[in-house]
Amino acid sequence: MKPYMKVSLAALAIGVGVWVGSVYSNTAIGAGTSQPGTADDPVVTKSYVDQQIQKALGGGVSTGSGNSSGNNSGSTGTGNSGSTGGDTSLPPLVSGASEAVEIVTVKPGQQLIGKSGAEFIVRSGKAVIVSEGTNGVADLTDGIDLTNGQAAPTNHLLSFPRDGRGITVLEGNKYSLTVMVRGGYTLK
Repeated sequence: MKPYMKVSLAALAIGVGVWVGSVYSNTAIGAGTSQPGTADDPVVTKSYVDQQIQKALGGGVSTGSGNSSGNNSGSTGTGNSGSTGGDTSLPPLVSGASEAVEIVTVKPGQQLIGKSGAEFIVRSGKAVIVSEGTNGVADLTDGIDLTNGQAAPTNHLLSFPRDGRGITVLEGNKYSLTVMVRGGYTLK
């Protein structure tokens, strides 16, 4: 093939490629023409969704945590039982809504006993499982059942299917546990 034919075919191929690219480019431009945050653009932020939920519930709900002091001795937590932090003018939360997470400190010698359906995450310290029966606590992170006396791993989601099961500080350990709790619990 002669050199001028090669150059002609290359120029023709480039021209066809540019034309095809411009046709497809024009059809794709329609996807990005809407202004973010308008009704044409369905992507929204978490704060916007939270704001719309608050409007639907008829007002703002306090975001204060239940027990923020470090002294939890003898306390009973209820998680989110419809209370809105002392403001009785607000409507109770929907029963299907997720419960608030509380941070609980468990001192050596204390037991944190979960109510049925409670969930714990041990954030710091050495914890062991407290259970009366042969069945124990579900470690949802590893997919295993932890029985009485077994170590409760840190940063694992633990589910308490029945009342009377919980965690305590490892015997001989002098440091407290820091536990994230969702649901009802009793600190003994």
